[in-house]
Amino acid sequence: MSTDLNWFKSSYSGDQGGNCVEVATCPNTVHVRDSKDTGLPSFEVSPAAWAAFVSGV
Repeated sequence: MSTDLNWFKSSYSGDQGGNCVEVATCPNTVHVRDSKDTGLPSFEVSPAAWAAFVSGV
């Protein structure tokens, strides 16, 4: 369950309430959720997909 994960935001995220996501990593999945509404469902991607996304931004 995603509520038991250790969520974190990027160190580049400010505290001014901007658009941010939180990420929690597991051995086989990366969970992503909206930091402003953590009650919404998160989604999961593979570590390879996350790495490709991060390298592209």
